[in-house]
Amino acid sequence: MQRGIEIGRFITFEGGEGSGKSTQAGILANRLSRAGRAVFATREPGGSPAAEEIREALLAGEISQFGPLAEAVMFAVARGDHVDTAIKESLQEGKWVVCDRFVDSTRAYQGVTGGVPRGLINALEQLTVGALSPDVTFILDLPADEGLARAQARAEGAEPDRFEGQELMTHERIRRAFLDIAEEEPGRCIVVDASQPEAMVAEDVWEAVLRRLNP
Repeated sequence: MQRGIEIGRFITFEGGEGSGKSTQAGILANRLSRAGRAVFATREPGGSPAAEEIREALLAGEISQFGPLAEAVMFAVARGDHVDTAIKESLQEGKWVVCDRFVDSTRAYQGVTGGVPRGLINALEQLTVGALSPDVTFILDLPADEGLARAQARAEGAEPDRFEGQELMTHERIRRAFLDIAEEEPGRCIVVDASQPEAMVAEDVWEAVLRRLNP
């Protein structure tokens, strides 16, 4: 992504259920703020009023009855609004955008495991994000069974959402899909061992940010 002096940086977190994306995104956002950077912390699906409404429908499983392609389209609609009304403006203001999930989740969930052709996934990305690409993407890697156990413990007995409720084999494929993405784009993606203690994961993330982006 081309930028002038005033343009911010764009960092995303990806990974399977229970891998700690939201926690690590929050830790990094706070650390960047303490380093003197203006930060916009956000998430997908969501991040804008319209996208948050779509998020509720997606996580409740209201769209899944129409199949993975319909889900991919709805994620794209939410992402387009998020990018246009929040992310681009924040970057132009010089903020560091830290986002919990972005395009790679659609590639892994609806693309690889849902069977939506890659050409369609790419077309949706082109329509919604264009040339916008994260400066760094952290892929938090964790065995699927461990991630699901973490997600269930976090839910405290609540029903799993649309994606947490998928079978273990599907989550294993999702994990592999994220690792494949990292292999395809090593210049953007950094794989972090999310089975480590939370503080160690945070240090790995921070060291990579210092090395790549020098905040």
